[in-house]
Amino acid sequence: MSYVTDYPAATPEQTAAHFLARLSVETDCADVAHALRSGDVDFVLLHVVGSPEAYARRHVPGALHLPHRNITADRMAEWPDDTLFVVYCAGPHCNGADQAALKLARLRRPVKIMIGGITGWADEGNPFATGAEPGSMAGAA
Repeated sequence: MSYVTDYPAATPEQTAAHFLARLSVETDCADVAHALRSGDVDFVLLHVVGSPEAYARRHVPGALHLPHRNITADRMAEWPDDTLFVVYCAGPHCNGADQAALKLARLRRPVKIMIGGITGWADEGNPFATGAEPGSMAGAA
């Protein structure tokens, strides 16, 4: 027996439930980039870490800068209750997106994390926006 089979595989039903649960709270850089390129943006993208200066240096096009520490019920009242938020942070070494997702969930807001964050976005060769405004994929470098 190999280490791979030391533990029995889950049933197909358990496996489907597991991956459905993951996909309900995660999205990836490729799916976000596709939505931004196609104009099918049915979510609000939030850059949830860093200073305004770091955001201005580079961020995912279309992302609003809203550090997780500033996510409050009053601030989120700007959007309808059923708005889906997609949050990202610096990358796998950062838990800012986790903190933002937890705050949003506790505020009863739908949320997904963009896995990989800025690191994943760069690794996939996607362009960044610069400046204090969200920008767009069309204007990104």
